[in-house]
Amino acid sequence: MKYKNRNGELIGAVDRQDLILRRLYSHFAGRMLVKILICPSISRIAGRFLDSRLSRILIPGDIRKGRRDMREYEKQSFSSYNDYFCRKRIAEAYQIDREPSHLISPCDSLLSVYPIEENRHFNIKHTRYTADTLLRSRKLAKRYAGGYACIFRLTVEDYHRYCYVDDGATTSIRRIDGVLHTVNPIANDITPIYKENTREYSILRSKNFGNILMMEVGALLVGRIVNRSGASAVKRGQEKGHFEFGGSTVILLLEPGKVRMDRDLLKNSRQGFETRVRMGEKIGVKSV
Repeated sequence: MKYKNRNGELIGAVDRQDLILRRLYSHFAGRMLVKILICPSISRIAGRFLDSRLSRILIPGDIRKGRRDMREYEKQSFSSYNDYFCRKRIAEAYQIDREPSHLISPCDSLLSVYPIEENRHFNIKHTRYTADTLLRSRKLAKRYAGGYACIFRLTVEDYHRYCYVDDGATTSIRRIDGVLHTVNPIANDITPIYKENTREYSILRSKNFGNILMMEVGALLVGRIVNRSGASAVKRGQEKGHFEFGGSTVILLLEPGKVRMDRDLLKNSRQGFETRVRMGEKIGVKSV
C-alpha cells in the first residue's frame, strides 16, 4: 500500500501481502477461505503455536527481514514468538511530546483522519460507518457527532504497544466480541471490518482534549488485545496495552470543538493516503 510521511513524500508500494489479501477478499473461493481463517477457533490454534517454545524458530528470520536494531528493546532472549512480537522498547528509543496543548499519536502506525458527520456517519476509504455500530451505543455515539475519527493502522512490522494520549482518568474497559478480519484497507473495501472485528474501548477523560474514546481492534489471525487494568488516573505516554501477533488498529474518537487536527493529516486522508506516524508524535492541537 502507498502512504505518505510527515514531509508529504509518497512512500510504500504494493507488496506480496497486499496481492494475497486482494485475491482472498476479491474472489469467491478466497472469501470462503477467509470465513475459515477469521473463526475464533482458528485464531486460538494459531495463538497456541505462537505462545509455544517451538515458535522461536520464526524470530531470527523476522529480525533479518525487518532489519531490526534489537538494542532498542529491553529483552534480547524470548520464550516464544509472541514474547518477541510484544517486546518493549527502552525509553531512549522513542520520544513523547510533553507539550500539554499537543495531541499525540498513541502508537507507531499508518494514520487516517475522518470527520464524523452530525448524523454520526464517517467514511473509511470506500466503506461507510456509523459511530453507533462501531460502539453499539447510540447514546455514547452522539457525543462524538461533529468530531473526528482517527484510525491508526498497525502493520505486523510496527511496534505493537500503545499509550495514553494525555493526562487524565480512564473508565473501565468494554469488550465487543467479533471475528478477526485483517485490518488491511484491501479488506475494508470489501467488508465493514471495524463493525465485525473484536474490539475493546474505554473513555479517557483527558486534561486537555475532552472525553477521548480509545478503542483497540484485533485482527487476522490472532490480534489478541492485552489492555492494562481498568479505571484509574493515567499520564500522557503511559503504556495502555499491547497487541499480540497480527496487524491491528487503534481508534480515537474526538468530541467536536476539542482538537484541531494537523492539516497534512486531513489533506492526506481526503486524498486517500495514510500517513506514517510514531508513538508520542504531535498530530493535533487543543482548540481554544
